[in-house]
Amino acid sequence: MRLPPRHWRLPWFGLLCAAFAASALQAADRATERVQFRAALAAASRPPEDAWKKVAVGLDAHYPLYPYIELAALRLRIAKLERGEVERFLTRWPDSLPANDLRDAYLRELARRGDWATFRALWKKSSERDLQCDELQARLAAGAKLDYANDLDSLWAGARALPSACDPVFLAARSAGVLTDARVGERLQRAAASGYAETAANAASMLTGADRAAADRIVAALRDPALTFEKAKTWADEPHTREAIAYGLARYARRNSAAAETAWADLQTRFKWDAAQKNRVLNALALYRATSYSPDALARLKALPADAADDATREWRVRIALTSGDYQETLAALDVMSAPQQADSRWRYLRARVLSKLDHNAEATPILTEVAHEANFYGFLAADWSDQPYTICARTLAGDPKTEAALGSQADLARAFEFRELNMLPEARREWNFAMTKLDENQRRLAADAAYRRGWYDRAVFAFSADPETQRLYEQRFPLGMENQVKRESRQAGIDPAWAYAIIRAESAWMTDAHSGADAYGLMQLLPGVAKQLAKAEKLPYSNAQDLFDPALNVQLGTRFLGKMADKYEGSPWLASAAYNAGEAPVGRWLDARGALDPDFFIETIPYKETREYVSSVLAFSVIYDWRMNGTVLALSARMPRIGRAYQTPTAQTPRKAVVCAAPNAPAVASAPH
Repeated sequence: MRLPPRHWRLPWFGLLCAAFAASALQAADRATERVQFRAALAAASRPPEDAWKKVAVGLDAHYPLYPYIELAALRLRIAKLERGEVERFLTRWPDSLPANDLRDAYLRELARRGDWATFRALWKKSSERDLQCDELQARLAAGAKLDYANDLDSLWAGARALPSACDPVFLAARSAGVLTDARVGERLQRAAASGYAETAANAASMLTGADRAAADRIVAALRDPALTFEKAKTWADEPHTREAIAYGLARYARRNSAAAETAWADLQTRFKWDAAQKNRVLNALALYRATSYSPDALARLKALPADAADDATREWRVRIALTSGDYQETLAALDVMSAPQQADSRWRYLRARVLSKLDHNAEATPILTEVAHEANFYGFLAADWSDQPYTICARTLAGDPKTEAALGSQADLARAFEFRELNMLPEARREWNFAMTKLDENQRRLAADAAYRRGWYDRAVFAFSADPETQRLYEQRFPLGMENQVKRESRQAGIDPAWAYAIIRAESAWMTDAHSGADAYGLMQLLPGVAKQLAKAEKLPYSNAQDLFDPALNVQLGTRFLGKMADKYEGSPWLASAAYNAGEAPVGRWLDARGALDPDFFIETIPYKETREYVSSVLAFSVIYDWRMNGTVLALSARMPRIGRAYQTPTAQTPRKAVVCAAPNAPAVASAPH
């Protein structure tokens, strides 16, 4: 791991490390304690009930994670646990995550038993929705009356499904008249607008008579739109009928815009739609005709009534016009965007590029000059088009010895760091997040920096990336972890190390145990099948998907996969990045349809929002990592050869751009690589 630059090796960081060491490392041999902890935790989690005590002898409460051993033993006995045992644990480990975990587990057990009196005695405000509903049920059992605003609004006001523990509470509230027909109808409408059929069905079940019949039609339209449209041909023209059809059409358009268009043509004149219903349908048809690049997409988007348009349809109007090469129409589409959209660097950059295409350079140049001061994908490209250096203004984090000393004695952070040393990363993150709730903003920043210094990079990435005040902490947000290996493996794979780093940052944000819904694993988010094939071809050790949580192996395989992916696109990092995210088949379709576009225009017209943002992020991250390693950078535009042109991995002789820290109308100040 790269050592912190000299200006970061400050006395306060040594104090912080010493403070953590003083609070967390009191045993002479922490390695022995960790082995003992694992054994004791395993013993406490299975019968016989008291076997763990012999295994844990000598560990005792000085070890930061000791309460988790007791917690496991108590959870094993949860069905017969008594209140006194729970209260003793809560007293011994007050205001801790293990205490909260035991309380929550015991409260659920009390709810199962129906012991509402004990439940109320031990209740503590919780963010867990099932426990919130259990607490309301406990109050009902004690004879209390529910108030909608204070008790139910936060649960009922959403659109997503709620835990089954809430069902008896809502039924009681319904019987008492607290959940009125109007409130049930509002939840039904929110669920239908979001496409949540099961939530809508749950709300519909609370209605009766004609209201229930109308609600059931909406649910049916969400579940099976095509069947609903067929039945609708015989329905009377009533408000709820139109509502069901409108929701069904909007949902169906996402799946099959052509079929939804056919259904709308058949049903449009059969009913007297109100403005909201008609706009809902027109918006969905226009949007999803656009995302599938249908021939009539632009006409539909332009024909949308102003009340039916939204930011999504306005964005797609720009993309469709851009795809056709009609730059006047693209400008017109940019002109009707909302004020927040027009202020965004993406659309300002595209306006300047389109103006340049129309030879309106006098208008384009000031926009490019302004956008070029931003350290993002569009700012870097704007700097290339206007022949300016890149602007990256790094900042450092001021130390606070008193705060660092307090953090060093914070038991929750000590547990988080100890879990991390044990590679129990989900548990480490839970303790970390719990600790953050007790810290003020400055303390959270210093804790995140301490995590970064200890190689726990993802804590700093997440902590500093969302806050505008800390986004210029580039060292922490773009860690140079495993630097020697990333450089070595990248060069062996024939790719730029800055690109490999950018992929790691975009894929996992440095979470070594990242596991996606698509079943991708580790730092570079590799699929097990791909990894198995690569490992066999490259003669690397690999037995199962869990091996991909090993950062060294993941980087070995990931860089080789990137190299092979780049080879399929003549070395082009931006096209390979798109394929890395979306797959080769979609990229092939996009190239067939729009392969003549300039690279920046092509990226903007990628149909998948995730892939559009992924490619632009990876390219921008490549610039930042290049700067962090070298001080000067390969131009972003050089990483984006036109489709069909070969890309050459940069060498020592490749021209590079300067990086400065220059605010508009202010003198430039050179930035260091860190």
